[in-house]
Amino acid sequence: MPDTQISAIICTHNRDTYLGAAIDSLLGQDFAADFEIVVVDNGSSDRTREVVEQRIHNQRLKYVFEPTIGLSVARNTGAKVASSDILAYLDDDAVASDRWLEVLYFAYNNSKLAIAGGKVTLLWPPGIQQPRWLSPGLAANLGAYDLGDTTIYIQEPGSTPRGLNYSIRRSFLEEIGGFDPHLGRVGKNLLSNEELQMTEFALQRGWQVAYLPEALVAHNVAPERLQRSWFLNRGWWQGISECYREQLAGKAGIAQLQRGSERFVRGLYKSLQYFSDPAERFDKLVYAYGQIGYLNAAIQGLLSTSNKK
Repeated sequence: MPDTQISAIICTHNRDTYLGAAIDSLLGQDFAADFEIVVVDNGSSDRTREVVEQRIHNQRLKYVFEPTIGLSVARNTGAKVASSDILAYLDDDAVASDRWLEVLYFAYNNSKLAIAGGKVTLLWPPGIQQPRWLSPGLAANLGAYDLGDTTIYIQEPGSTPRGLNYSIRRSFLEEIGGFDPHLGRVGKNLLSNEELQMTEFALQRGWQVAYLPEALVAHNVAPERLQRSWFLNRGWWQGISECYREQLAGKAGIAQLQRGSERFVRGLYKSLQYFSDPAERFDKLVYAYGQIGYLNAAIQGLLSTSNKK
């Protein structure tokens, strides 16, 4: 497909329950130009291949098996297989709105645009509503992302588009050497921050990063994620991810112990401040718990550096 205008990529690992709806939302796009859909099966052991083969008669659809587990690895594989200059990544448990590809594609008429993503709403399991103890901040850990109804050019990496609704210009991706396999999920660990790192790289190099509200995606909330233990585990891995990101940026050292300790105390203090508010109280506890993960990774990094001397 040499004239493919945009490539939609789904990286998937054992999500056959949701995958079909994700693929169908792409096959049903209201987009007149040529596009393709690449499904990267990242070492799945469930019915993933069968789900894809049920739809493989559609010429837009490609399937590739990537045995090395890891989201960043799978994303890089998808980029290699894809044929267009614009790469749009959709999570395997998400559903794209019918103009998703169109909105993303036309945004890249801006030659300075490196990364773009859109609004994300949540799809709750049948019969389940948002728990009282879930704050808006923690809902972001489930994928929720809403910066309003107007296009925004991101200036702070912390506001970067979510990876479940994410697009990137191929030339920029190649410029920075692809997605970093040291970040991004690997199996059941919840390493993250790869999108934040990408935004940092883009802004440092004079590129632009955009939030496009009309590039709307809905994200399924798996029932197992509506447990406090899942959010604590997510916070722990967020802390580890932040530590690794700093180390990759050359900011490792004793100062990490001070930063992590200060943030841990701040999180505990704020949890007491919000004692009467169950959602905000739990939010601050998750933040504090994440700093324990951060400190654990920082200490391991210092010990590793010491042993190499």
